[in-house]
Amino acid sequence: MDENISWFMNKQVEKAISGLEKHNMKGIFVKDEKELIEVLKEFIQEDSVVGVGDSITLLETGVLDFLREGNYIFLDKYRDGITSEEKRQIYIQNFSADTFLCSTNALTEEGELYNIDGNGSRVAPMIFGPKQVIIVAGINKLVKNLEEAERRVRNYAAPIDAKRLGKDTPCTKLGHCVDCKSPDRICNDFVTITGQFVKDRIKVIIVAKSLGF
Repeated sequence: MDENISWFMNKQVEKAISGLEKHNMKGIFVKDEKELIEVLKEFIQEDSVVGVGDSITLLETGVLDFLREGNYIFLDKYRDGITSEEKRQIYIQNFSADTFLCSTNALTEEGELYNIDGNGSRVAPMIFGPKQVIIVAGINKLVKNLEEAERRVRNYAAPIDAKRLGKDTPCTKLGHCVDCKSPDRICNDFVTITGQFVKDRIKVIIVAKSLGF
């Protein structure tokens, strides 16, 4: 990476981590997947219950395989042959998990987490339930402010995710949000997390590469 780009990226990350700390959340910066896994080993106790939210980032970074192969009680929503009812039960179990992992749609330089969800199964445990929440985010999720965060999610992340899920929505045809009323709409829950009562319950690990969308 060009050293000037690296300098600028580091400045963005410093601002975001400082913002997270002001909001009682912990920020960590790692350079790659290997460092990420080492940090996860530090934060997640063996034999503890671990759940995950829907996340391309966790797949791309090898976190799902790490949890499957480790000594964890992994609530694996992605396992082969899982039924809709079994997945629903996992969503409920996630609230009492020791650790819940997911990504975020956007992280502002002020340390705010912005997410849009379809049924709330990802954002709800982020807000309440699990003892700790670990969010893994690529450098591409960093934005200036909440206005930029909403614009990014509505007109980039959400259309791509709707396309991935095979949804019949205007955004999968137009490539941008029109605030539709489609029954297939995945933009149902708009959640901004600006702080936590319990210090460092939410930990955000920023990876120095583009991950997910």
